Amino acid sequence: MFKKTTIAAFGALAMLPLAQAQAADYTIDTEGQHAFVQFRINHVGFSYILGSFESFDGTFSYDAEEPAASSAELEVDVTSLNTNHAERDKHILSGDFLNADEYPTATFTSTGFESTGEGEGVLTGDLTLHGTTQAIEMPVELIGEGEDPWGGYRAGFEGSTDLTLADYGIDMSKFPEAMQTVELYVTFEGVRQ
Repeated sequence: MFKKTTIAAFGALAMLPLAQAQAADYTIDTEGQHAFVQFRINHVGFSYILGSFESFDGTFSYDAEEPAASSAELEVDVTSLNTNHAERDKHILSGDFLNADEYPTATFTSTGFESTGEGEGVLTGDLTLHGTTQAIEMPVELIGEGEDPWGGYRAGFEGSTDLTLADYGIDMSKFPEAMQTVELYVTFEGVRQ
């Protein structure tokens, strides 16, 4: 179920619009910890489990003048899952859910971007999680772009989407309906290259 998160991590890139030849290329700033791939899943109808994937890398291209030409790619280390509870993390990473021994990586590759207004739109792409690839859509929003205090240029985005775990071969049939989906949330800054 946290697969989504992984996917989400890929999903994180999903928030970025796709790029064109004249679009600027960005590297997601994971070194400075200015990027997050997080998830939220209902816990048997009583509360939520929040978690994140601590290790991932990605790039994107973005052109404010031609956002439809933007693109994004993300690779997430599924084994870096963290819900602040070691035993639960071990269970989620086991064969019961994410099966991280067999599927240690999740990826996202964008296939398109449709603008829905200034600085926002829907990013589409292929998310591979638990060995299964599915097309997803993620509404995304430009948080901001411009020169940073260190002489560079940055752009930042955020987005979220819901993933149905069964679509990725994760069997949640023994759990309440509220646990069948996971919300994936990604936010990150990219440093222009």
